[in-house]
Amino acid sequence: MQHLLSRIKALATETAADTVALRQHLHANPELSFKEFNTMAFVTAELTKMGLSPQPIANTGVVALIEGRNPSFRTVALRADMDALPITEQNEVPYKSTNPGVMHACGHDVHTSSLLGTARILTQLRDEFEGTVKLMFQPGEELLPGGASLMIKEGVLENPKPSSVLGQHVFPMLPAGQIGIRPGRYMASTDELYLTVRGKGGHGAMPEMNLDPVLVAAHIIVAAQQIVSRRASPKMPSVLSFGKVIANGATNVIPNEVYIEGTFRTLNEEWRNEAHEHLRRLCEGLAESMGATCELEIRRGYPYLENEPQLTARVRAAAEQYLGPENVIELDQWLAAEDFAYFSQAADACFYRLGTRAADGRFSSSVHTPTFDIEPTALETGPGLMAWLTLQELSNR
Repeated sequence: MQHLLSRIKALATETAADTVALRQHLHANPELSFKEFNTMAFVTAELTKMGLSPQPIANTGVVALIEGRNPSFRTVALRADMDALPITEQNEVPYKSTNPGVMHACGHDVHTSSLLGTARILTQLRDEFEGTVKLMFQPGEELLPGGASLMIKEGVLENPKPSSVLGQHVFPMLPAGQIGIRPGRYMASTDELYLTVRGKGGHGAMPEMNLDPVLVAAHIIVAAQQIVSRRASPKMPSVLSFGKVIANGATNVIPNEVYIEGTFRTLNEEWRNEAHEHLRRLCEGLAESMGATCELEIRRGYPYLENEPQLTARVRAAAEQYLGPENVIELDQWLAAEDFAYFSQAADACFYRLGTRAADGRFSSSVHTPTFDIEPTALETGPGLMAWLTLQELSNR
């Protein structure tokens, strides 16, 4: 396999400038979740240039197959997401977003261009491998219900059924040329909480004439934390955060209601369901005990993301061959969420992080910020590494 490793690295180097150009085009033309119509058309055109036959899926998604020798031998699926965020870009670069208020601030332009680069490499190596590579360009990662769930419902993991699914995500905390990986439970489930507490408003100087929903809401916000501190096992990471509280009264006006938004995240589906019930009973019971009423809506989001241990061990070993052991970093658990989790719940999957920071510290802005950008050499590492991981997994005995 050494000759193949060398050939993939050479192809990654040869195509790097083109991959950077693809990324800059995508970065300059971002589209919000489930509105990626031009992105879809661009990806479709690029895949068609490679001699592939891309097909639409989930309205603005794209799926295509690269068939090697004996296509039915085994299938490996590769995923990239395509949507951008409602953020106004502050970078002054030639490829700055031309869509006001929309920016590829989470690196999905990198994921998409990198997978196109991987496809460009693998289409030139069709005679070198057995099996099929399924390319999945996904819409709507940033918005519930998540494009991954819609693609799965429409059969993206069937005909042919992949034995494994690989995905990568930018990671500005690591320099370009490195990746981060973790076996087992890696990222959290995410649920959106919408709570309305209702009482009886009135003059702030006459509280006995009112039923103060602000006081009730304050008790609920504080008491709800005991669900994490006393109901959850200390071995189970859980987060309950309230980030929006609206009590639209005044210095001397008690409002009729208080509106609260928050999030709940964890790494276990059974505990997740239990926590929902604990939270519902606490909110309703506490409000009732104080004479108020409340309504709690829990919008169920993405499940937790689990990297299948044996697959992840193989990915790590292959990545160490490609990058060197010193450039493959063990990651900690992270309670952010990613809808790649749907793939990890439906198939053996591995989701790893691609370093994008420059060696001198540039390009260190976090994702979801208006100054996020990447070291361009990451777009040589990303496509080549994924091509190598794919062929290693196809050949796994």
